[in-house]
Amino acid sequence: MKKSALFIFSLILIFLSCAESGITENPGKEYPTAPGFTLQDLYGNEISLSDYEGKVVFLNFWATWCGPCRKEIPGFLEIYDQYKSKGMEIIGVSVDKTGPASVLNFSRQYKISYPVVMSTQKLERDYRPGQFIPTTFIIDKKGQIRHKHVGYMDKRTLKNYFLEIDAEG
Repeated sequence: MKKSALFIFSLILIFLSCAESGITENPGKEYPTAPGFTLQDLYGNEISLSDYEGKVVFLNFWATWCGPCRKEIPGFLEIYDQYKSKGMEIIGVSVDKTGPASVLNFSRQYKISYPVVMSTQKLERDYRPGQFIPTTFIIDKKGQIRHKHVGYMDKRTLKNYFLEIDAEG
C-alpha cells in the first residue's frame, strides 16, 4: 500500500513538473541583466552568453522525458531556421540527469540544430527556472531578460517574441 501511494505521488510530481500551458512573466519596465555563463555544448564547443550580444536569445530549459518539451521542438526548429540569419538564437538547456550522451542521442534523433548544453546548479541558481519545464527566458539584444515563459511555447508565440524584440532595434 505504501509503495503504491509513493508511486502515485511520484507520478503526480513528474506530471506537474512538465508544464503544458504557457504562462508568461514579464519582469516589468526595469529589465534585469541576464546572468552570464560559459558552458560546453553536447559536442564540446564552448558556449557563452556574451557570444550572442546583439541577438535575441531564447534560453530554453527542457528535458528529453518532458512531453511539452518534445512537442515544442519542431516549432522551435522551424522558426530558428527561418530567423537565425536575422539574429535569433536558441540555446537548449537540458535538465536531464542521464548525462550528455543520452541527450546527444535525443538531439540527433530530433535533429536539433541549435546548441544544447547541460544545465548546472549555478545556471539554475542564476536563472531560477522554477519547478516547471519547459521554461524559456527571452533575452534581448542588450542582454536583458525580457520575458520568462513557463510551459509549452508554440511556434507563433516564439516568432512573435522574436519579432517584437527585434523590431526595437
